[in-house]
Amino acid sequence: MDNNISIIDRYAVNLTKKEYITNPAIERDEEIKQVILTLLTPEKSALLVGKPGIGKTAIVEGLAYRIQKNMVPNALFGYDLYKLNVTSLIGTTESDGQVENRVDLLIKELRNRPKTILFIDETHVLVGNSNNDANIDFANMFKAGLDRGDIKMIGATTTEEYEQYILRDRAFLRRFQKVDVLEASQDTTVKILMGTYPKIEKQLGVVLPYTDFIKEKIMRFIVEMTDEYKRVYEVSSRYPDICLTILSNAFTNALYEDNKEVRIKHFYKAICNTGAIYEDAKVKEIARFKEVFADLIREEKVNLEEY
Repeated sequence: MDNNISIIDRYAVNLTKKEYITNPAIERDEEIKQVILTLLTPEKSALLVGKPGIGKTAIVEGLAYRIQKNMVPNALFGYDLYKLNVTSLIGTTESDGQVENRVDLLIKELRNRPKTILFIDETHVLVGNSNNDANIDFANMFKAGLDRGDIKMIGATTTEEYEQYILRDRAFLRRFQKVDVLEASQDTTVKILMGTYPKIEKQLGVVLPYTDFIKEKIMRFIVEMTDEYKRVYEVSSRYPDICLTILSNAFTNALYEDNKEVRIKHFYKAICNTGAIYEDAKVKEIARFKEVFADLIREEKVNLEEY
């Protein structure tokens, strides 16, 4: 293989080289432990399975964070964890004057790159890919490498797509250990929001200036207003993603107004504009917001009619 042709360097992102402002996988110690145990098992790779928006990718980033900080067993010291999109593998690349399939090139490259873990989100596409333009059987191409241990991989897919696509390919499934990822509880989601907002502060240059008591009160309100029975079924995600979206929108509202602080009016606007919960539920939650944060609204002289 031409050493100048690297599918990993060209198409993948090294998560272990990423700058992490905060731990990206708060309260996910058990799932990370299961992934590590699987990766340490010869000829086994890990497959994260759960509903959309519950933090499967965050678990992988949490493992990368731990590898970066040497917070893993010695056997994983020095590993690189790369995220690669399946769509990047569709097509061909010229190597040594010959046109080769990118999956073949990737598998050859992985044989010569020890201490490499590959993360492929939406792993079901490897199996259910009959509509791709090259009609490549990705799953069969990966099987041999997974069998020999040339490839250590973490996959992620939704419960529905796992049942629809991956379960039907038993030979592919045998190479993986399933790790069930459950939706976070309300208390856990509050902790995730509290642990994540410093990252948003640094990314946007906007700070949340309240005391920890007020911050947690705001986070808990966001969590309670997005509980399962209020979510729009067709479009909503789940904890923590549905809450992180509202939190991020409050920060971007402040940024839009050229404010360096995100205030209660920005959270109010983010809640008013969310499409993640039913309209009748949103009307009730807006009224509750005005009651719960009446003191702050009065203290900051917010005219809610403007929003």
